[in-house]
Amino acid sequence: MFVYLLERQRDLPSTSSLPKWLQRPELGQSEARSQELLPGLPRRCRGPEIGVGVSGFGIFFILFGILLYFDSVLLAFGNLLFLTGLSFIIGLRKTATFFFQRHKLKGSSLFLGGVVLVLLRWPLLGMLLEAYGFFSLFRGFFPVAFSFLGSAFNIPFLSVLFQRLQGTGSMV
Repeated sequence: MFVYLLERQRDLPSTSSLPKWLQRPELGQSEARSQELLPGLPRRCRGPEIGVGVSGFGIFFILFGILLYFDSVLLAFGNLLFLTGLSFIIGLRKTATFFFQRHKLKGSSLFLGGVVLVLLRWPLLGMLLEAYGFFSLFRGFFPVAFSFLGSAFNIPFLSVLFQRLQGTGSMV
């Protein structure tokens, strides 16, 4: 189907025969390439896509560093990539607002302190602090994630487990 659409696009009249107000402005080669890859978004809105990729690499390096017996260099690199990707995804101001809310200061300080300890080559203690800080920061998100997983994957054993983890207290 995609090939058919590309062939049909070649059969369209050239833009020079269209009125000037319907013609697309000429793009530079790099801008034209980026428009081919992500056609629906303007160039300035591509930060979240870059952030997802950078965060994904950060998670990969963290997991790889854990697999290699807490290699401090890989863990530090993964932490930096993950935090950079997070700030690309939601923006610098929202990232700072998220981490420095009054009720999240304990989790934020433990998480960022763990990052600092990993950077100072104390990987085991740093990762323990990071894990506790991460769970402290995102504990409000876990019931939502468990309910989504329970409804998305209709596997009998896992659905029961996710319902117990999300706290089935009804609000009605």
